[in-house]
Amino acid sequence: MPREGHESHNELRGDVYGSVVQAGSVHGGIHIGARTSSIRQTPWQFPPLVRVIDRSSELAALERHRARAARDERPALAAVSGLGGVGKTTIALRWLHTLRPQFPGGQLHADLGAQSPDGPEHPAEILARFLRALGVAAQDVPTALAERSALYRSLTADRRLVVLLDDAATAAQVRPLLPGGSNVTAVTSRRRLPGLTVDGCYPVHLEPLALDSAVELLSDTLADGRVTEEPEDAHALVELCAGLPLAVRVAGARLAAHPERSIGTMVRSLTAEHQRLEVLAIDGDHSVRAALDLSYRTLPPSVARLYRLLGLHPGREFDASVASALLPTERDVEHALDVLHEASLLVSTAGGRHRFHDLVRVHAAAKAREDESLQERAKAVRRIADHYLASATRAEEIIDPQHRTMARGYGSGPVVIADVGTGTDTALDWLERELPNLMAVIRQARTAGFPAVCWQLADALWPLFLRRKFYEDWCAAHREGLAAARNLGDTTAECRMLTSGGVGELGAGDPDRALAMFEQAAQLFLGHGDRLGHARTLNYRGLALRQLGRPDEAGAYFLRAATELPKNGDERAGGLARLNLADVALATGQAEEVVSHAGVAHATLRDAGDSYNAARATTLLGRAHLVLGQLDLAEELLSSALATLRGMTANYEVARAVGSLAEVCERRGRTRLARNHYREALDLYSSVGRSRSDDAEAARHRLRRLEHDGPDEA
Repeated sequence: MPREGHESHNELRGDVYGSVVQAGSVHGGIHIGARTSSIRQTPWQFPPLVRVIDRSSELAALERHRARAARDERPALAAVSGLGGVGKTTIALRWLHTLRPQFPGGQLHADLGAQSPDGPEHPAEILARFLRALGVAAQDVPTALAERSALYRSLTADRRLVVLLDDAATAAQVRPLLPGGSNVTAVTSRRRLPGLTVDGCYPVHLEPLALDSAVELLSDTLADGRVTEEPEDAHALVELCAGLPLAVRVAGARLAAHPERSIGTMVRSLTAEHQRLEVLAIDGDHSVRAALDLSYRTLPPSVARLYRLLGLHPGREFDASVASALLPTERDVEHALDVLHEASLLVSTAGGRHRFHDLVRVHAAAKAREDESLQERAKAVRRIADHYLASATRAEEIIDPQHRTMARGYGSGPVVIADVGTGTDTALDWLERELPNLMAVIRQARTAGFPAVCWQLADALWPLFLRRKFYEDWCAAHREGLAAARNLGDTTAECRMLTSGGVGELGAGDPDRALAMFEQAAQLFLGHGDRLGHARTLNYRGLALRQLGRPDEAGAYFLRAATELPKNGDERAGGLARLNLADVALATGQAEEVVSHAGVAHATLRDAGDSYNAARATTLLGRAHLVLGQLDLAEELLSSALATLRGMTANYEVARAVGSLAEVCERRGRTRLARNHYREALDLYSSVGRSRSDDAEAARHRLRRLEHDGPDEA
């Protein structure tokens, strides 16, 4: 204070830097100095470890990346991505904890909040916390993001520390948080963060645990003897959890809370899909549903809708055309699918296809029930069914244009057709690849309210079943289709399902059932005055009788069919009857009859444009000339048949031709080539489930005899 009577004047002007003291009078030994703005300190921020199950390959890959970076004297950056609850943070912590002896400068950890209801954390806020943890006083933390980032890099440049950036939203959020110097940073995210690649990031994408590893995790969580006592139920439980560590941990924690409860009880609780997510929850926030809801909330509206609707897809895998069918007005479904992949809600499979993790599929379907009306869900399911029906029909037209395609019925709205290719092989490959989805639609169609799709889709699969012999699906599809046709009262469809399905039962080894189906169809055709339809059943009944060991009756039916079918306007089917007559004649040793019938069949089928069955007739001609000892002609015919059949991937018919060609080689003394042909034929028979057929057994017997006779000859 100024003394009374004395005036005091103290004024500062202009820009002032540093510390300032304003005082009227100063007495004594006064020392003025700036306070130290930071104190070097070592943060140890990581949470405790939990046990890691079956991640040794991923951990080894992360450590190899770090070692390479160390050799190059550069920082190591790795991003661990994957579905919520798959164990991203656990593996990142396990890796970084092992580095503590080599990095004594500390551990920094931040939750970047990509899934937070309030949105992701701003990098500036994370940097402020990191700087304070490194000893910078709160008032000395810069305001601007760039200045905070620069100070952070300066403070970490000469340290040896590791950083864990958990639940990152984007590469842009991560980049300012990368430390200076040759330090190690691990980032976890449900998204794949490809943008970090330019920063030298090493990506690791985690998949759910394998079955045995998931059982080990369950045992570790329970820590009692129930897994050992109930091994089958333990395996069933982790299968229902689809190997997702969070789901297994939650199921184990619920069981641990009830020591008297068996694992089988939990299995029964999880069996109903619509209840599964509710059961896999404990203590409110620890649940599979909550983990997936967090990912779902970050999706743009159009992508979220695609996610919901894809949850209604009846099969495990699908391609982009299904997404286009569900959202026909969406301009860029590929981008929407990419967003779902980046969010780890979809998994890539071979051939550019997509699938849901099992629990994600359950979640997507639940969101469809919550956020889509019953009418919208029904429309989506019908659009999926129409897409598969139209695409399968397009493939059928390419493979077998002679097949009598019946009318197809579609729902309202545009129908999206997949790219099934333009050739026989590509169309067959498409049908085979999509067969699980096509069968799922067939099983769903009756109860979903469009039973006609059920039999129509079974009918469209005829070319695939005929050539690639998926007998189990063949029979199942036509049984469903037959039930649907009968429910509709559609006699024409019923007859088609009886005849085509009967051929499948015949191939599956049930000629009695097949004959009964053919006879039912014959009665229906007669009742409706359909003479052509009835004539076609003659061929089918002959096939069943032949397999039942009644060749004379079979031959009589084939002969009638060969006469009546052309008379009623179906020359091609008449050619098939001749082909079957040739087959009967071959079985009974009448080689000249084979040449006669197979020759007529070949000409008729060739003129009808049926190259597949014309090649079958050529095979029979080759086999007949083999019986007659005309080996040159036999080899020429069999080679010609193979040139056509191999291009159709018709393994059973290829096997028959190759087996006959082996016999030609054997009779000419070309033992080594004969053995190779017999082995190929047996492999082909096995590939179509016909390893115990008469032809396969004959090839096996001849091969054994050749192998017993001595070493290979030229």
